[in-house]
Amino acid sequence: MSILSWIEEQRKLKLLNAPKYKKTDSNTAQGLWTRCDHCGVILYIKHLKENQRVCFGCGFHLQMTSSERIEHLIDTNTWHPINETLSPGDPLEFKDQKAYTERLKEAQERTGLQDGIQTGTGLLDGIPVALGVMDFNFMGGSMGSVVGEKITRLIEYATHQGLPLIIVCASGGARMQEGIFSLMQMAKISAALHVHQNCAKLLYIAVLTSPTTGGVTASFAMLGDLIFAEPKALIGFAGRRVIEQTLQEQLPDDFQTSEYLLHHGLLDLIIPRSFLKQALSETITLYKEAPLKTHGKILYGQRGSLTKVQEERFRRLLSKPNSDAYKTFVKEFESLLNVFNISNIDLTKSTSLEHALELATKKTTQINWLNQNQFKLRSSFNK
Repeated sequence: MSILSWIEEQRKLKLLNAPKYKKTDSNTAQGLWTRCDHCGVILYIKHLKENQRVCFGCGFHLQMTSSERIEHLIDTNTWHPINETLSPGDPLEFKDQKAYTERLKEAQERTGLQDGIQTGTGLLDGIPVALGVMDFNFMGGSMGSVVGEKITRLIEYATHQGLPLIIVCASGGARMQEGIFSLMQMAKISAALHVHQNCAKLLYIAVLTSPTTGGVTASFAMLGDLIFAEPKALIGFAGRRVIEQTLQEQLPDDFQTSEYLLHHGLLDLIIPRSFLKQALSETITLYKEAPLKTHGKILYGQRGSLTKVQEERFRRLLSKPNSDAYKTFVKEFESLLNVFNISNIDLTKSTSLEHALELATKKTTQINWLNQNQFKLRSSFNK
């Protein structure tokens, strides 16, 4: 045995015989002090949290967890999470130094989250909003299939309920362990945002924090009606070194910072963290009270199935044929029938609207419902 082999064997034996570290649940195990990433000053964590993790020395905005952001943005006791039990799988059975399932388990135990985003609804200064907050502590806030699915469901819920949408971005990009599954989330989220913004004419505000990079920047982070950012936030698509090697040029020192992007027209506003809630509240209030605002419609086929609460409201609507809401619904139903060139239906009968309820709750498919005897379609539709 060579001397190098003997040294390596002794090192491995030391590691095997070393006492195992048991993680405690107390806050003292995490330390009481931290250092600012920008100026290097020592900061007391308790006071830092009270200051929304903004450095006392230089005003630099340190990273926050998703729970801390929700606590500062949403009014007390008004947060209602959506799809919080969704958990990622391992479709590619990916493994590098560790199996992907092991990395997921470690991140879930460390952060207490199922994946890299929290979504839900709540009141922001008394205004109902749909909010999604990404968490960089969970595998770098990478966008996997669960993150994409939760954001898409949040957007669709906000569209159906008529809520303004806010997404706080903090991500390293698409999650490499899920390959093409993670890349497809960019298109899926963008398609849901198209319906929310262009069809329903509802507000979407993107809040970019440090860092916001990769596929997140290339998709929903830059699709907001208004794009806000925190001071000195790192925002970009490819890395600085990759761009320099590709262009063979030296980039400015402030390249890919929020100030640089604002100067070049890629952002609407840079807002310090302490004023973010107030700025969002005033922006949504201005949008809500805008006199020339146009109201959109959700296209047929994109409404989704009704919830049990919506079904009950629909049934109560059918029992009040003289109400304004009933008359509005009849007009919408008439426009739907005109799409399929159907004109032989008497909408004064409640049975016709009961068929509409069956369609809305997806108890029967669209084609089967329209092919019933009382609904005669034009021949071109059946081809």
